[in-house]
Amino acid sequence: MNHDLLVERNSGVLRMTLHRPEKLNALTRSTIDALSAGFEEAGRDAATRVVVLTGAGRAFCAGQDLADPSVVPGSDVGKMLEHHYNPLVRAIRELEKPVIARVNGIAAGAGANLAFACDIVVAAASATFVESFSRIGLLPDSGGTWMLPRLVGQARAVALAMLGSPIDAQRAYEWGAIWKVVPDDELDAACDELTHVLARAPTKALGAIKAAMAGAWSRDLVAQLEIERDAQSMLGATRDFREGVEAFAQKREPSFRGD
Repeated sequence: MNHDLLVERNSGVLRMTLHRPEKLNALTRSTIDALSAGFEEAGRDAATRVVVLTGAGRAFCAGQDLADPSVVPGSDVGKMLEHHYNPLVRAIRELEKPVIARVNGIAAGAGANLAFACDIVVAAASATFVESFSRIGLLPDSGGTWMLPRLVGQARAVALAMLGSPIDAQRAYEWGAIWKVVPDDELDAACDELTHVLARAPTKALGAIKAAMAGAWSRDLVAQLEIERDAQSMLGATRDFREGVEAFAQKREPSFRGD
């Protein structure tokens, strides 16, 4: 059990809340590993249809806790990435289920990049994102150098990384880094709406969408067409595909089970 991570399950939704509000939910090794375990468990649990990642208090996540002995000057920061952060980012990206980042406040450093690793990011209007690594002599990690150029373009990504300048949620939305920005008092409702839709969607299809699009950057069109073919062969044999076609013919809402 990790008291810095709250885990809730309800109606197909797994919600993981970083819970160090007095430290702006800064990450420790144990919390990172608990998050990885949570995402891995979500992959094994057929009842889980969607995952929500958020933070308690006024922050989403301030990134790495710099008081942690594993990142003090003189330590091998790369080992921290290899054994803790990188497995977490892979767990988020490889999970064959949708992951929502509910960004309720500042998302800094690795906290920003964990949000960007999620499939759909919904942010409160007061939220901010900052690639703060250069301020302490590092480069963006946790997938930041891979995700940022793809989300906002090369020029903006390089400037954000080098300058360490914060951008507010509205700017992040306008640049294409996040899906939606809402007034602070509407954040819960916006996330609840998304989870309601995704938890009742055809889960295998959502997983196939995620996998196909994630790998599309490294494939040419011919290879991507083959990926689509293979995925459709698999999805066409699912119960949810049959249900979707029958519901369409009967002019009713489908009842997807995720299989």
